[in-house]
Amino acid sequence: MNEYYSLKLLDRMEGLFRRIGVDYRTMRLILQTKLTMDGRRTPTVLTANQKEANTSSGSPLRMHWMYLLFGLLLIPFVIIEGNYIFSMGLTFGMLMFLISTTLISDFSSVMLDLREKNILHTKPVDRRTLSMAKSIHILLYLLSLTLTLAAPSLLVSLFSQGVIFFLLYGICVVLLDCFILVFTALCYLAILRLFDGEKLKDIINYVQIVLSVGLMIGYQLISRLVNFSFLDSGFDPAWWSYAVPPFWFASSFELLIGGNSNQETTILSLLALVVPLLLLATYIRLMPLFERSLQKLAAEEAGGKDKGTLARTLSMLTCRNKQEATFFRFTWSMMKNERDFKLRTYPTVGLVMALPFIFIFNIVQSGGMSELKGSPGYYGMYAIAMLMLTVVQMLRYSASYKGAWIYKSLPLVPGALISRGMLKAAVLRLLLPVFAAESVIFTVLFGTEIIPELFTILLALLLYSVICWRMFPQALPFAEKYEQASRREFTGVSFMMLFIMLGMGLLHYFAAQIPYGVLVYTGILGAANVWGWQAAFGGRPARGKDMPGAGA
Repeated sequence: MNEYYSLKLLDRMEGLFRRIGVDYRTMRLILQTKLTMDGRRTPTVLTANQKEANTSSGSPLRMHWMYLLFGLLLIPFVIIEGNYIFSMGLTFGMLMFLISTTLISDFSSVMLDLREKNILHTKPVDRRTLSMAKSIHILLYLLSLTLTLAAPSLLVSLFSQGVIFFLLYGICVVLLDCFILVFTALCYLAILRLFDGEKLKDIINYVQIVLSVGLMIGYQLISRLVNFSFLDSGFDPAWWSYAVPPFWFASSFELLIGGNSNQETTILSLLALVVPLLLLATYIRLMPLFERSLQKLAAEEAGGKDKGTLARTLSMLTCRNKQEATFFRFTWSMMKNERDFKLRTYPTVGLVMALPFIFIFNIVQSGGMSELKGSPGYYGMYAIAMLMLTVVQMLRYSASYKGAWIYKSLPLVPGALISRGMLKAAVLRLLLPVFAAESVIFTVLFGTEIIPELFTILLALLLYSVICWRMFPQALPFAEKYEQASRREFTGVSFMMLFIMLGMGLLHYFAAQIPYGVLVYTGILGAANVWGWQAAFGGRPARGKDMPGAGA
């Protein structure tokens, strides 16, 4: 195992640990093992691009370069003088989002780890040593993450704003870390007291998805926040300002550096100091209850709650025979229940839902709401095609790929029936709900006259889905492990499929410039869908041995 620099620094405090009753040698060995295991874990934001499970050692954070990039984006905010409420409020807001989501997504497995109980509690290791090792492990992670994010702006603030600003910034960052860590732990405790362990796992999974989506579209928001005009305006706190932690920490700068000592600023500044300390004291008091509640994570959720009524009904309405209906329901269930699949595909759901509104925001920003109606902004819904581009690739992978042996033991005819059932399930579970939700919003924004245009877009997306299916290599459903996902295998096809998506949108736009052009284009798409779905799945079924995963 590696000798980490953080452990060498910790060695200088060995005497202090011994005086408080901690077996330092044992604690150090546990920490060294934990840090080594952290270096072998793939961060959430890279999960979709993971190729092979590697065993490389290194820092607990292998994403330092990306977090450092986000840290550089904070520099302009600490340079701004005056109105610290908004400049530092935005700074602490971004820090809070990045630290909290990363902590939940990539380090919840440490905060909620039960494996050490089964391993170390059977060994002659006292509970104080174990608790200290876990606490220092989390502290090292938070310090590593926070320093990477805040170090660039901290260094710049020392030269641009002075020593007092630098010290206050550093103290507020430490208090923010304390607030995030304890608040997260208390939220876990509340969830575990109210729900079962499976519910907490689902919540963590959705936070991982939020992190991935936030990093993908965050640069769009940051570029617009820099231009906010209220950076030069006064601050008149509303009632909800007292519930927004970034305002607490920003008010400290307004009070101590800006000289604004009114009642509102003073109260907000006190909250920045008092709330983290109170939460810390509460956490220490409730720590035994938290450790006992973690045992719920060892229990699986009781089965039989989901009867699959919706999937069964849809399969009866859309599938031609029992085998196709069976794989429809199987695919539907896997997409619903497998966390790894959701982690790799649901960020795309968030992205394709956000992109059309980013296009609309650009139109509104340049010409106002009056420019929205009559504009071609609703063509941004063609971005939903990227969802099927991702889903079709991911339907072949699963964390439970070892169960693919069952395909050889059942009297199945791999090929058209399986593929058609899989694709129909993907369209009905992901594509149509996303399209329906955005259609309602776009109809409100652009008016009911775009409904025929939306129907044309839907036909284009359905045709695009079957084209994606035929262009990518065929495979049995959920029969390969995610680590086998080769980006080179799909890159060329994906690049071509993006051009096809763009071409469909351009054909629609040009057809709209011709009288009755959209009507003709809609008819062509309808006929192409009928032919495409029959041609794609109506040929000779592929042999099981020819399909990847058949022999898994």
